[in-house]
Amino acid sequence: MGKIKSKSVKRAAEVLVEKGVEFTDSFEKNKKILEGVTPSKKLRNQMAGLLAKLKKRELAIKAKK
Repeated sequence: MGKIKSKSVKRAAEVLVEKGVEFTDSFEKNKKILEGVTPSKKLRNQMAGLLAKLKKRELAIKAKK
């Protein structure tokens, strides 16, 4: 099981998605997208991982339909 993400990480990721930033299901690509946006490496990696997980889940739901 993975670590639980803090509310601030989830909230920041949600704000970026609402602004229209396109993320992928790849952690590495999301890391590059977030490179200049986040103030710290730890926060960037946590957000990139969360966004990759959410995107994979979204793609799996679409595939089922």
